[in-house]
Amino acid sequence: MAIRESQIGRVLGAALLLAGLFAAGQAVAQGHRPASGLANKPASGLAAKKDPKKEEVAINAPHAILIDAENGGVLYERDADKLIFPASLAKLMTAEYVFNELKSGRLNPKDEFPVSENAWRKGGAPSGGSTMFAALHSRIGVMDLLHGVIVHSGNDACIVLAEGIAGNEPEFAAKLTQRARTIGLQKSTFANSSGLPDPGTQVTTRELGLLARHIITTYPEYYKIYGERHFLWNKINQPNRNPLLTMEIGADGMKTGFTKEAGYGLVGSAMQNGLRLIVVVNGLPTAKERGDDAKKLLEWGFKSFERRVLFAEGQNIGSAKVYGGSESSVPVIAGKEVRVMMPKNGGDRLIARIVYDGPIPAPVEKGAPIGTLKVWRNENVILQMPLTAAEPVGRGGLPKRAFDAASELMISLFRAGAQKL
Repeated sequence: MAIRESQIGRVLGAALLLAGLFAAGQAVAQGHRPASGLANKPASGLAAKKDPKKEEVAINAPHAILIDAENGGVLYERDADKLIFPASLAKLMTAEYVFNELKSGRLNPKDEFPVSENAWRKGGAPSGGSTMFAALHSRIGVMDLLHGVIVHSGNDACIVLAEGIAGNEPEFAAKLTQRARTIGLQKSTFANSSGLPDPGTQVTTRELGLLARHIITTYPEYYKIYGERHFLWNKINQPNRNPLLTMEIGADGMKTGFTKEAGYGLVGSAMQNGLRLIVVVNGLPTAKERGDDAKKLLEWGFKSFERRVLFAEGQNIGSAKVYGGSESSVPVIAGKEVRVMMPKNGGDRLIARIVYDGPIPAPVEKGAPIGTLKVWRNENVILQMPLTAAEPVGRGGLPKRAFDAASELMISLFRAGAQKL
């Protein structure tokens, strides 16, 4: 079976601009297309191409992205796919791994890990880097270590967690890279737990944004730690280094980073009027510029975009072709209201497609997964949402099944012949 696309109105953007909440109608006839036909389209909810129209905000960061937290749509990007050194932004991956271990029950919040001499010398007070000032040979609880990682950016806290979970830091770093693939980070690699300079630790700006969104949506109970202003440990009270938290723009996380190799970077998130945006900037020459650029992008996003509804909850979005069924197609729906962020000043064009492996073999049960709704704004994928069957389709009679089989055979032969040309 081939991946198929059903386009939902090429004038979807114009319809939205004219009617506000207008939904784009029914799907057109299915087109047979080989799986490779989608290779030039972005495969992630985070877009793969730069939209030159979004260069309206003046920032200095060589690498930046602004994301709608609800569905991962990109509102702005600049050189977001180049591998870069993350510095302490890599600690987001360490925290995510620990969050997942806690959520799965493999770790208990009351578990304690010892502070080894390696962790103390490499990441503690003697190192001269960011530290939670963990005392040598002491034992520290997992939740306190997480606070040390997130609020203090403590390299010692990261190493203690790595050694406590995996036995040593290289083994833990391998687990981080493996975990990154599991959650959809296809390029990022990790050689340590802290982001200290190492050629094996590299990420992309886009994947930092994807990681931040994953943490916010998957672990809301732990995400709250990123908004804490101070943390007291070993009688030393250290402030959170995220400058966005004091800028009164609705920011409640996430992380800063700096090394000579990486420059100054920041991953941040803020919410205004029910809208949450995620910003990533990196490669800046000063701490002030990273804070200023992140604030500019967030303020620009909140000012320039608004939420618009494409399809109401339960509304038929289109249809998918059925093979050997009592009906030739099945209507599909999303599990919830479909909405996207659009520029307030208009002018952007939306294209929506239903993408699925098809035709769908009968019988089809109501609620069965069918495919994905993909929505582009100009060149950027701004939404991917799973679709399900709106109603059941039974198995067709023998003549219908024979006709569908013959049709698919002819299409397969035609496709094979075309590929040889």
